Amino acid sequence: MKPDGACDRARLLNGVGGESVAEVFDLVGGRPVAKVPHQTDSQRRRLELFKVPDAVDIHCHCLPGLDDGPETMGEALELCGALVEDGITTAIATPHQLGHYDGRNESSEIRRVVGEMTAALKADGIPLRILPGGDVKIDERIPNLIEQDRVMTVGDSGRYLLLELPLEFCIDPIPLMHAVRERGVELLLTHPERYSYLAKEPQKAIDWVRKGLHLQVTAGSLTGCFGKLAMQAGWFWLERGAVVTIANDAHHVTGRCPCMSEAIAAITSRLSQRTASITCLENPLRITNGLPIVRAERGEYIAGVQ
Repeated sequence: MKPDGACDRARLLNGVGGESVAEVFDLVGGRPVAKVPHQTDSQRRRLELFKVPDAVDIHCHCLPGLDDGPETMGEALELCGALVEDGITTAIATPHQLGHYDGRNESSEIRRVVGEMTAALKADGIPLRILPGGDVKIDERIPNLIEQDRVMTVGDSGRYLLLELPLEFCIDPIPLMHAVRERGVELLLTHPERYSYLAKEPQKAIDWVRKGLHLQVTAGSLTGCFGKLAMQAGWFWLERGAVVTIANDAHHVTGRCPCMSEAIAAITSRLSQRTASITCLENPLRITNGLPIVRAERGEYIAGVQ
């Protein structure tokens, strides 16, 4: 006979049901959320409105001197301050790995700089928690690099990995997806709307999603920051329930700056607050803690999901 709660726990681990984040954490033991002291009004409003313990941005280039994000600690702290004002309480630091950064930004280095960043945030009084991650360029070595702890998963949870494709040409990520699944890892395709070959043929990404790939759309794409084509593609997938999460992918306080608040408002207005909650709050929290993703039930796409 199974112990009390075992059936509910198994059901949630398999991603069944419409339970809240709090219920999932109670049943499957999500990672305890460290309370950030002295939260700002924007942070408190976000948590209270969506009834979540943490507002996570799973894709952010906020570590100094590692990639095309901030160059100095001062610039990094300025970006973190902007994240706080955008309502974020936890940011996953995701410097680029592989591709142009092959041989750089090893997991041990990312963890070390996250530690330095955490100390600097505390010293500066910025109420933001930083966890390690990576923005990993597609590479056939990724399955082995996961085993060697040389590429980062989101929040260092070991469950989800942010995957970046080339901008210039399409590589099918499905073979890699199957290979990493054998190691217990799921792939989140970053900013698919910003790959012109997918934005022009958005059905291709839906075909990938049907096979098990997850889509992470950039917050700024939904408000036109990356052009009309990217905006149209992002909304095309959102309206069909094919997007599991929204992230800032912020690099600086100007240009590539945090704008999750604007994305939440746009999704709430155009679709629903529930869709905004799932994609901007609930799934980022689940992903960070290695918990099952839930989907917004919208449009023709979701009916075909197995």
